[in-house]
Amino acid sequence: MWGYPLLILMMGGGVFFTVYSRFTPFRFFRHGVKILLGQYDNPQDPGDLTHFQALSTALASTVGMGNISGVAVAISMGGPGALFWMWISAFVGMSTKFFTCTLSIMFRGKDDRGDVQGGPMYVIETALGRKFKALAILFSTAGLIGCLPLFQANQLTQIIRDEIWMKNGWFTDAVLTGNLMVGIPVAVLVAFVIFGGIKRIGYVASRLVPLMVSLYLLAGIFIVITNLAHIPDLLALIFSDAFSGKAAAGGVIGSVIITGVRRASFSNEAGLGTEAMAHGAAKTREPVREGLVAMLGPFIDTIVVCSITGIVILLSGLWQGDETSGVTLTTMAFSQELGSTGKLLLLICVFIFSLTTMFGQSYYGSKCTGYLFGTRWQQKYNLFYVIAVIFGAVVSLNVVINIIDGVYALMAIPTMVSALLLSPQVMNEAKRYFTTLKQ
Repeated sequence: MWGYPLLILMMGGGVFFTVYSRFTPFRFFRHGVKILLGQYDNPQDPGDLTHFQALSTALASTVGMGNISGVAVAISMGGPGALFWMWISAFVGMSTKFFTCTLSIMFRGKDDRGDVQGGPMYVIETALGRKFKALAILFSTAGLIGCLPLFQANQLTQIIRDEIWMKNGWFTDAVLTGNLMVGIPVAVLVAFVIFGGIKRIGYVASRLVPLMVSLYLLAGIFIVITNLAHIPDLLALIFSDAFSGKAAAGGVIGSVIITGVRRASFSNEAGLGTEAMAHGAAKTREPVREGLVAMLGPFIDTIVVCSITGIVILLSGLWQGDETSGVTLTTMAFSQELGSTGKLLLLICVFIFSLTTMFGQSYYGSKCTGYLFGTRWQQKYNLFYVIAVIFGAVVSLNVVINIIDGVYALMAIPTMVSALLLSPQVMNEAKRYFTTLKQ
């Protein structure tokens, strides 16, 4: 699925949005921060979440295992150069999110209960009409699977199994039992939050996400500062490998680019459409405001958090081995630099990031369910979602990555196609908004 056609759609679309918008996300970055901090909040506006809660909910599903484990997978598969293409994907992803999330407010639809909803499926049906409904169905169907917590549960289980069970000699002859001992309690915690709906998810996410991102970044920045002399050589390696592909499987530069873009999409979800569902629930009457808030997501998620993870892994030198990948590689890198403190810190971050990601993605899956089958099926989907936590804890990492990558590709197609078709309407709305802002 992640071949050159999708690469052209994702990267080419992002470049088009960046140029077509005259670099709007970058020119109005400070204004986006002001919106995020509540300067333009109005409790009377339609929606369920403040701008800050909407971004926190979106980040809850992106700042997580994609940043800690996904970066390790990208470097293992594509070499140091994959990190460079993650950066490029994030920069153009900022423009992509500006368009997709502005559209999610411009063309909000209504579910069968008459409640206002946002997301690519409602954008497609409301703005493009019923002749494009197949794209909306494709997105929602893929979203049912793509938003399941398989990757988060799998990697959380892996780090607990490697760093707690194995170190203490527990469940060495009963791996399945050990995995279930992680999956079942986590499923109970997830159920407690997601059955409370989007407001509870937004409340929990807005408190946990900023705290854990700050803690994780402080640890990573400390490692970077203590190894400052090695950073120039490290950056040179990233840039040179990005265009040579020497460290990638087969030494093919195309595989490095695809790996970087794929893992960046998994990390920040720009162009996938999931983020538009969270931002579509924001309290606002100004679509452009939410678009500007949304474009901060890839910057925080990939440019900041993923970069810290990637640099720590590369500094450790452990990425050159063949025996480790995923969250285990990241854990070993932090442990090498910070000792037992680094390992404990990463365990805490992985636990919280995994949970918050599961909270956010459950909302996306339930919205896809509501669109396809009606809102009365949403609680049944949440039950299925909780069971999927346990399944993710016991299945292999390769199976999980193949499933999620495949359906993410299917979600990206209707999201990007609809955003490209509707881009002139976004620019008309942006022109109106910025003219009003000046006045």
